[in-house]
Amino acid sequence: MLLPPTQLDEREKPFDDERYIFEPKINGHRLTLSMEGGAVRLYTRHNHDVTRQYPELYNVPIEDNSDFVLDGEVACINPESGSIDFELVMERLTLKKPMQIREAITLLPVHFFVFDILRYKGEDLRGWPLVERKKLLREVLCANNYISPLMSVDNTGVSLFDAIQGKELEGIVAKKKVSKYFDQPEDNWIKIINYNYAVVQIVGYRKNQFGWLLEYRGKNVGILDVAVPSAHKNAFFGVSKVLLTGEDRNFVYVKPQINARVKFRSWTRTGLLRKPVFVEFVV
Repeated sequence: MLLPPTQLDEREKPFDDERYIFEPKINGHRLTLSMEGGAVRLYTRHNHDVTRQYPELYNVPIEDNSDFVLDGEVACINPESGSIDFELVMERLTLKKPMQIREAITLLPVHFFVFDILRYKGEDLRGWPLVERKKLLREVLCANNYISPLMSVDNTGVSLFDAIQGKELEGIVAKKKVSKYFDQPEDNWIKIINYNYAVVQIVGYRKNQFGWLLEYRGKNVGILDVAVPSAHKNAFFGVSKVLLTGEDRNFVYVKPQINARVKFRSWTRTGLLRKPVFVEFVV
């Protein structure tokens, strides 16, 4: 049974508030796990059935396995660094061959961090306050090697954010204690991302759709194509006209003389910025 996941708003800075609980933001992808009629089904936030991708999640440590729906984040732990690695779970997600998937259970296992329970024993729980759903989740869900409840703290988001910064985790999520799952006011569920920052050079732009080519220390680090205000786009194109160096089928290239500060989730293993966001031009 697929139940649409609640979405998150975003805030720049962590905060303390007795109306909220705070959780680590796991650097994986959203997953809904449904047990109905003895069969597990797994869905991404975009309603893609990924049941075959993660066989290690079929054995859910809930005593009454007749009917429930769990919401959480699935992730991979890098065996070398011991840290959660977004690229590794993306590798698992894209595996196609049954043999590859079976081998990955041993070589690249996933872990499902459960932060909510939406249905249990035939009852829709989405109208319950969050704290009541959390209480039930702690009561019925144990932990095994692949599935566990996600930790949370009451009231104190700043100290949790400081702790996750020290461990280079993705951020935290604040959730109102009284929030119902299907209610989505702006301040019900809030993510605060532990961004990295860099000053990059814009060295070109796409021809057919918006996107700036970026370099950092002389190396290509990807494309910036979101969160750039119209005024900044216009300013760039005005200046770039005198900096043109050439073009090809897809891009127009310019001298690396326009600097921009960007924030981003992390560096990929190939040296690209993950999800860069424009902050400002740097003169």
